[in-house]
Amino acid sequence: MNLDLLFPRSEFESKVPCWCLTPNEGGFIHRFFDTSPVSPSGRYVALFRLPFEDRLPLPGEKGGVYLVDLHTGKLDFLSETAGWESQMGANVNWGGTDEELYFNDVDLQTWQPFAWKMDPLRRTKVRMGGTVYHASPDGRFLISANMTSMRRTQPGYGVVVPDGKVRRNIGAPEDDGFCLTDTATGKARRFSLRDLVARGRAAGLKLSEEEEARSEIYGFHSKFNPQSDCMMLSLRWFPNAGHARKNLFKLDGGSVRFAWLTLPPDASKIHCAVGPEEWEKGGHHATWYPDGRQISMNLAVDRDVLRFMRVNFDGTGYEKISKKLIGSGHPTIHPNGRNLITDSYLAEFCGDQAAGTVPLRWCDLETETETDLLRIQIAQNTGYGELRCDPHPAWDRSWRYIVFNGIPDGNRRVFLADMEALIR
Repeated sequence: MNLDLLFPRSEFESKVPCWCLTPNEGGFIHRFFDTSPVSPSGRYVALFRLPFEDRLPLPGEKGGVYLVDLHTGKLDFLSETAGWESQMGANVNWGGTDEELYFNDVDLQTWQPFAWKMDPLRRTKVRMGGTVYHASPDGRFLISANMTSMRRTQPGYGVVVPDGKVRRNIGAPEDDGFCLTDTATGKARRFSLRDLVARGRAAGLKLSEEEEARSEIYGFHSKFNPQSDCMMLSLRWFPNAGHARKNLFKLDGGSVRFAWLTLPPDASKIHCAVGPEEWEKGGHHATWYPDGRQISMNLAVDRDVLRFMRVNFDGTGYEKISKKLIGSGHPTIHPNGRNLITDSYLAEFCGDQAAGTVPLRWCDLETETETDLLRIQIAQNTGYGELRCDPHPAWDRSWRYIVFNGIPDGNRRVFLADMEALIR
């Protein structure tokens, strides 16, 4: 695969070979730091294209799902969809093969969101009974919270429907929660918030029955581990103010509480990996280690700066990954156990707000040193925080390449970097 024949090298300085996958078109993003936009075979890259970048989407407005062929350099349009928001697009996920691509859409007659299972090579697709936030790497399941009510705590990650179609939860209801879809049959089942909170409380979740009754409770992030045998589910809740509210991060971020629960797809055992007593110290972006048994995150465990932290899926082994390195952005651990890569927000310690750039940080956990692989422009004067462009560095399944977002020339572009020379 000679990428130099097909894609231009990045114009910004980089310590590793880096190519722009979308040199002629703007508005492109890949999904998130915890999923590979590169197909299982390594040949294709699935992307989302925002139809505009100067405002937030209205119900029914459509963006596009696209495919980049790394063997030919061709960029193909696959499908339009109304099931998107500005941070994660349509939550485009690969399944177990190059013939399985999942993304959200919305039925504009009923305003019901759903996921498509698409074969991008044959351009065929089948409607699933549930929605997708994350697909299991083996392709068997899709998991997601209620994609319409995620905006109650933070917009940008679900789908947009009319406000009157967005439910409001008082307490932990039985008829809302996380949806697990069997991709072979398309049938979906629900893990109710009521059951998750009750069983989570028995496993150590610090959310009393009294606090539950006076709170609005919603699901948010959901992620399979690389082995597809365990999930981590994010709960968020805030005090019931007596009237409907949304975007609590912006309105009253200090009132929002968080917890991560872990469980297998059959929900036979639930653990509370990290509860609100830790998250209230400040932190973000938990995800699985490659071993599928540990979780990494940024957390101000000492109530000072962010630290790279880890914990076992059952809540044990909670400790700093590094005593010296400061946390930022969206960190992931390489399978070699030695290296960590992350980006940064502009407001974090390594962001340059004046220049509008952030680094991709390559951290050596043995020597507790780091190198900036590159600095990428991400600033965009839209007036909407939900339209920010985060690099979201994401590994491909071979753990050789990373894909990331940037706005180096005023246009959203997606880049691929070859990390082979730095991996030990």
